[in-house]
Amino acid sequence: MRVIFAVISSLFLAATAFAQNNLPAATATCNFDEEKQLVVEYQPVPVNLKKPLSTQVPFGKPWAPGNKPMTLFTNTPIQIGSQMLPVGAYTMFVVPESKHWTLIVSKSTDMSGAYKETDDLVRVPMDSGELPNPQETLNASFGHVAPNQCNFRIDLEKFGHFTVFKEQ
Repeated sequence: MRVIFAVISSLFLAATAFAQNNLPAATATCNFDEEKQLVVEYQPVPVNLKKPLSTQVPFGKPWAPGNKPMTLFTNTPIQIGSQMLPVGAYTMFVVPESKHWTLIVSKSTDMSGAYKETDDLVRVPMDSGELPNPQETLNASFGHVAPNQCNFRIDLEKFGHFTVFKEQ
């Protein structure tokens, strides 16, 4: 199963890399165990710390960093907020605000950056906290905080934003 997931993920990642012509993608991975994992691919977009973030990202609107939605691959069923997601590939967007962000998981796998609200599977508020040092490049990561739980985190500028992904 892990080999099949790796092959499918590699093909999807290769297709998205071919379609992109700007920033190189980065990945964040959570391994629940040797067979079950989550992978998010994202664009590590830079911001100018001397300018207000609200002038660089679309506050209050769905945002695909680097004009490419983040991609979520899971080879195990997971729960995000109240929504159960089966094994598969999804796109993710964020709705940035000054201190609190919202994560959107979409059933679409369209990598054009176009957002359609009708494709939303779940919207979850992200908890936020002030970072000790401002981050001038968007960074996404997973923290494996419990046996069946990974916290997905996005750090940018002065704040880190996170939400819970649970293996089911």
